[in-house]
Amino acid sequence: MKLNDYPDRDLLALSLADTIASELTAALRHEDRVTLAVPGGTSPGPVFDALCDVALDWSRVDVVLSDERWVPVDSPRSNTRLVRERLMVNRAAAATLLPLYQPVDTPEEALEALSDSLKPHLPLTVLLLGMGTDMHTASLFPGADRLEEGLSSKAPLLLPMRAEGAGEPRITMTAPVLQGAMSTHLLIMGAEKKAAMEAARKLPPFKAPVAAILDGAQVHYAD
Repeated sequence: MKLNDYPDRDLLALSLADTIASELTAALRHEDRVTLAVPGGTSPGPVFDALCDVALDWSRVDVVLSDERWVPVDSPRSNTRLVRERLMVNRAAAATLLPLYQPVDTPEEALEALSDSLKPHLPLTVLLLGMGTDMHTASLFPGADRLEEGLSSKAPLLLPMRAEGAGEPRITMTAPVLQGAMSTHLLIMGAEKKAAMEAARKLPPFKAPVAAILDGAQVHYAD
């Protein structure tokens, strides 16, 4: 794990966007297409605002969420809506958004189709993740109903996930998919999350799921 400490959040967003763009550009020199996996929530918004204006061949970039709340895509809670409004605009409008939601009642009903859609785009070229103060990442929550399965080396690509702190049912990439990314970046802001990340380094993943992706990750922090 490498910790990148920034003096403020604006510089973090600009620098991280530049790093992601540089990694995607480098990969496009020898790959026809690349895959960028991103989180939902509020923290990545400023990174998306900076990244969407970067000049690269977005027409060869596939964007996918690391996890999604099982809500309609027009819901304020939808990660898909966030990505469409903050990332898939300006130059990045030329990218392709891979689905992680279908308009059916439960994630179980869409699991096979969404997994089949994701599989050709693995391994992930660049993975950006966030983390909660409870040390969850993607929708791998402590105490979640299928966390043990999601952390297993034999886990399927995607799993439905339900947890007390998650609100709605979720669908999430599992640990093997996240760990298989060619480049991983973890975005954390605020002293409380930094303390949680440091605690996670000393805990097993079933207690601190973010620990499953810390090895080899670049952590980007601002207060």
